[in-house]
Amino acid sequence: MKGDIYLYILVMAGVTYLIRVLPLTLIRRPIKNRFFRSFLYYVPYVTLSVMTFPAILSATSSIYSGAAGLVVALALAFCGASLFKVAVGACGIVFLLELFL
Repeated sequence: MKGDIYLYILVMAGVTYLIRVLPLTLIRRPIKNRFFRSFLYYVPYVTLSVMTFPAILSATSSIYSGAAGLVVALALAFCGASLFKVAVGACGIVFLLELFL
């Protein structure tokens, strides 16, 4: 079992390396397809959202306070508040709800 861990690390390193190197070697020309370019443009935003959303809801002891913080943050961001104001507003509402719930 102890010898297997080195095999696992080697396979993981190889897969990680290939994922990063293959696009550089296979795609040498600029991408001209509009659909594919727009798809690649939004991939980082979608990935960040998918990783962040569950963490927002499960970071507190109650899913309701996490959801309320998310709603307040979205409302403040939609109204044009700065990042600091959005963060303080979301943290404040979560704190108050956790205090009283």
